[in-house]
Amino acid sequence: MRLTHLLNQQRGFLFPWSPVFFGTGIAIYFALRFEPGREIWWIVVVAMAAVLTLGWMKAEIRLYATASLLLLAGFSIAGIRAHQVAEEKLGFRYYGPIEGRIVAIDRSNSDALRLTLDRVVLKNLGPKQTPAKVRVSLHGKQGFFTPEPGLTVILTGHLSPPGGPVEPGGFDFQRHAWFQRIGAVGYTRTPVLALTAHEGGDFWLSVYRLRRQIASAVQSQMSVRAGAFAAAITTGDRSGIEKNVLETLRASNLAHLLAISGLHMGLLTGFVFALVRLALVVWGAQAKKLAAIAALFAGAFYLLLSGGNVATERAFIMVAVMLLAVLLDRRAINLRAVALAALVVLTLRPEAIYGPGFQMSFAATTALVVVYGSLRARDWSTSRWPKWLRYAGGVALSSLVAGMATAPIAAAHFNQVPHYGLLANMLSVPVMGLVIMPAAVLAALLAPFGLEGVALAVMEPAILWILVVAENISDWPGALSFTVTPGPLVLPLVVLGALFLALWQGPVRTLGLPIMLLGFVLWLGTERPYLLVSQSGGLVGVMTDQGRALSKSTGESFAAESWLENDGDPVSQNEASERAGFSVGGKIRVLKLGEGNILHATGKTAARLALDQCKGADILIVNVSLDAEDCTLIDARSLKLRGALAVNYDGKSPAQIIGALHQTGRRLWSED
Repeated sequence: MRLTHLLNQQRGFLFPWSPVFFGTGIAIYFALRFEPGREIWWIVVVAMAAVLTLGWMKAEIRLYATASLLLLAGFSIAGIRAHQVAEEKLGFRYYGPIEGRIVAIDRSNSDALRLTLDRVVLKNLGPKQTPAKVRVSLHGKQGFFTPEPGLTVILTGHLSPPGGPVEPGGFDFQRHAWFQRIGAVGYTRTPVLALTAHEGGDFWLSVYRLRRQIASAVQSQMSVRAGAFAAAITTGDRSGIEKNVLETLRASNLAHLLAISGLHMGLLTGFVFALVRLALVVWGAQAKKLAAIAALFAGAFYLLLSGGNVATERAFIMVAVMLLAVLLDRRAINLRAVALAALVVLTLRPEAIYGPGFQMSFAATTALVVVYGSLRARDWSTSRWPKWLRYAGGVALSSLVAGMATAPIAAAHFNQVPHYGLLANMLSVPVMGLVIMPAAVLAALLAPFGLEGVALAVMEPAILWILVVAENISDWPGALSFTVTPGPLVLPLVVLGALFLALWQGPVRTLGLPIMLLGFVLWLGTERPYLLVSQSGGLVGVMTDQGRALSKSTGESFAAESWLENDGDPVSQNEASERAGFSVGGKIRVLKLGEGNILHATGKTAARLALDQCKGADILIVNVSLDAEDCTLIDARSLKLRGALAVNYDGKSPAQIIGALHQTGRRLWSED
């Protein structure tokens, strides 16, 4: 009865909890270690029918029924989406000719140009065995063609199935690739050549070509760095952003300026709204509604042009709700609008719930709406502070609130905490709002007359100012600190506590504080695995007093960088390989530990030599298949079954080995 009474007190404030329960259902689906079979889906259908029946029979259980229905709906939507995007996945390593049509252009983690291809043709593979899409990084001598969406290219390259997590509990690239319909990834060191031009007829590919053309036009009239920044904020095309520029923006907490999100959508639609309303002021009361319609169309075009990522979708839905409220003479911005946006995004792309873009975007928006909602009650018309100072205070408060709301999420995903982000945003966000976005709108209006260069000339120094701010602040002593990747319960607890503080009404909301505190305490107590083994068996990392020591200085760089970042220790792979850990005896790397050794060898010859040295208390790690009876063996055969490994071993007790595939289970995206 007490719980029912508390829930009844929340009436009128419960809708913002809808995406929380809906998202929880999605998370439950993804957390399963097996793929639900037909029996489970029948149970879900029957449960939904029962909940609907019971929910409308008795008013006192309607809230529980609604929450249960949202959980089941989220679970169902995630399953439907996972089966909807199902495509063939390459089941082996491939080397040979590759033909395909370019559908996406970006940059890899190593800053190499990367192409995503569809209409793929592979040698000796029929259509049913060929992935729908492959992604290839371009290395070696290139430049024999200009990459364009819709262009069919040919190359000779290496392909392999998308890899699983590089460690137990790590980022699941297989799942990420599954929802992008990418069935193979790889690289080429040979020239990529154009085969046939864009044929036309594909609407979304034509839109993408338009994006690339606009990005190229913008970049051609500005310096390299400013042009790449301008292309990113106008079309969402980040392929021109250099890795070091992106790192300085992240270190100064300004990387969000590159993402077409609420800030950009709000600035653009706000500027269009004000411009049209001013131009139509003679229409009187109708000018406001006509301006809202114009701003809505401008936002829709911006969404289409930007490629429609999660943050942009959320921003557009929020703006659309706000502008529709203007048309209907209703209150525009509230938590209901945020909740509605979250429900729409999660329904369209339930996999987004695990992405930092979704989490940070909605965390910042929710916090800002809550804070400014509490300030709205105050009458600011009698304030003695001048308007310019109130504007500066608003920018500072917005940056502070958004920064605090997103800081734990950013730290959990990116393992770094910028300390001067508030100052950097204070120096950059006003320039973004007062100069860069208005100039971008003017450039779009002047482009049909060939006069966009005038607006771009105004935009360029403002962009360079932001880049200078980022470079200088990121170089300050103590500008950035690093943190260990938290355990699986940490972020859910922190988010749940924050949601209680933001959404619950009444004194019970203070329960959010101890829930958040518990999450942070667990984070502080996170212990990293003593030993990590890559899925191929070719790389091993051991934790030492200096940090993690790696078994080799090159090769498997993605796994190496991920391990070090998750440790909160983002040094180079070469530096980590020079730490005191493994001693090299011929072709065998040896780590002495207590009464036993950990032996690591790559290649058949070295593996057999290591096998001869293996004793009862030893662990032997190789990247080939072997049989061993005298020691604990980790070979290619066992790694294929278990995935990347985390090993806890003290040289005395039996080794505790945890496999990545044991934690992820056998799902649609991980089945061979």
